[in-house]
Amino acid sequence: MKVAITGMGIISSIGNNVEENYAALISGKTGISSIENFDTAHAAVIKVGEIKKSNQQLAQQLGLSADNDFSRTSMLGAIAAQQALENAEIKDCNEYRTGLVSATSVGGMDMTEKFYYDYFEDESCRRYITSHDCGEVTHKIAEHIGLKGLVTTVSTACSSAANAIMIGARLIQSGQLDRVIVGGTDALAKFTINGFKTLMILSDTYNTPFDNNRKGLNLGEAAAFLVLESDAMVQKENKKVLAYVSGFGNANDAYHQTASSENGEGAFLAMQKALKMSGLNVSDIDYINAHGTATPNNDLSEGRAILRVFGENVPEFSSTKGFTGHTLAAAAAIEAVYSVLALQNNVVFPNLNFKTPMEEFDLIPQTTLKEKSISHVLSNSFGFGGNCSTVLFSKN
Repeated sequence: MKVAITGMGIISSIGNNVEENYAALISGKTGISSIENFDTAHAAVIKVGEIKKSNQQLAQQLGLSADNDFSRTSMLGAIAAQQALENAEIKDCNEYRTGLVSATSVGGMDMTEKFYYDYFEDESCRRYITSHDCGEVTHKIAEHIGLKGLVTTVSTACSSAANAIMIGARLIQSGQLDRVIVGGTDALAKFTINGFKTLMILSDTYNTPFDNNRKGLNLGEAAAFLVLESDAMVQKENKKVLAYVSGFGNANDAYHQTASSENGEGAFLAMQKALKMSGLNVSDIDYINAHGTATPNNDLSEGRAILRVFGENVPEFSSTKGFTGHTLAAAAAIEAVYSVLALQNNVVFPNLNFKTPMEEFDLIPQTTLKEKSISHVLSNSFGFGGNCSTVLFSKN
């Protein structure tokens, strides 16, 4: 049973809603810039996909009180989830059996690192202590939208939001829920910047997915949520369907704590599983929204996996991380929104900054906006620890 997508919401470095994100994607406008929202020793060295809104501005947008205990991650998530519900024209998210499955990897770390030393002296900032863990982010989003149903959190690194989509789809397919709000949210923090700096996979320039001279990724922050509904709900409420989740797969190659296996075993298995579930052939896929982080390891591994699955008939593919940076747990959710936009508008988004093909194989991403008939989009998201996920989105 396919699962319908009836609403979408997003906030990223290229736009504060779905319309702004789409406008940036088709005009080739990147959101990669220097860090402005907080102080870090690496500000002059690295570039990021930063949302140019302060925490105070986000709180005002949400109508939060001055003494709120929302982390930046929670606020971004609440904005995107609220947009998704409005887009799906849902006024009461408790009218039917509804759940929330949200993904994050940073959690409330941005507030923890900001007030870590102050907790001992300043009682007013201690309210953020309970906002630290990943699960609390999801509960804050649920609190903001007034959801009283099932609430759960996924944290599997960069595949997190794809797994959230899968869990939501399974909850509907199994008849446990009628609607599920799924997605992910992550904010930039010193914690992640320093962590990825230690791994030596951050670029000091604009990221260049699938380029032979790629130097690493740009971290980004974003949140995106989709409303999933059963066929029965769509018919009962006469809902407009944006697209369908037609297949998905998750695999783990257990190769390394952070690196993907060199032959892309996990990625290959995830894509294979998604295709098998959907009943589609490789020739049915019109566009691949690649994970494409621009790290030496990922792009080689993913490229080899794509060739293993598609052989000589690789469809147009691109990574949109040149626009937004790598938004960690939110990546699969924002790219799910982009996949649906590709289906709705029959366009392949450009892979920015590509110049030189990789020497290991003859794979060249789509580098300009291309109009073509698109019925099925395959979206890849691969996380640390070898956790690899693929979701297929279809027009009908």
